[in-house]
Amino acid sequence: ELRHRASPWQRNLGYPLAMLGLLALTGISVLIVCFHVLELLLDDAAMPRGIQDASLGQVSFSIFGSFGAALQVVLIFYLMVSSVVGFYSSPLFTRLLPERQDTPLTKIIGNCVSLLVLSSALPVFSRTLGITRFDLLGDFGRFNWLGNFYIVFLYNMGFAGLTTLCLVKRVTWAVQAELIHAFGEHR
Repeated sequence: ELRHRASPWQRNLGYPLAMLGLLALTGISVLIVCFHVLELLLDDAAMPRGIQDASLGQVSFSIFGSFGAALQVVLIFYLMVSSVVGFYSSPLFTRLLPERQDTPLTKIIGNCVSLLVLSSALPVFSRTLGITRFDLLGDFGRFNWLGNFYIVFLYNMGFAGLTTLCLVKRVTWAVQAELIHAFGEHR
């Protein structure tokens, strides 16, 4: 219903640009994680341990300077939003979605707890994936398991593999559906 009420500009320009933006952010995330996997294989310093002497504001945490730092912020925000959307899209937690002016207090508390857990896991998540080296001034890099090469390596490989699989599945299914519709085989 919302698609039918959308203006032609929104349908023909807004939605495709939003999809290309999401596709680009996902692709950049996967590329950064793949680059981090290569760093893990070649250099032990790529492990997501805590920064010993972080001179905040004196040294850039990105090899690309200000642009890289801005890209890291955008990617972390994208990962936050996509993890919340993925959480509420999973079949186990769809019942937790708040309803307008009809949300019981227990459901509100459940949502608060869920969002608190997701937001607390975000710094460790982005650090383990190699998206940022910044510790967010919380010493999140001091977890013992972040020094285990196999856990970090498998976590990165799992993220890169599953994200690529989901991306390919979405794109190819959309292309398949359009081809089937174009050739008239949908009847």
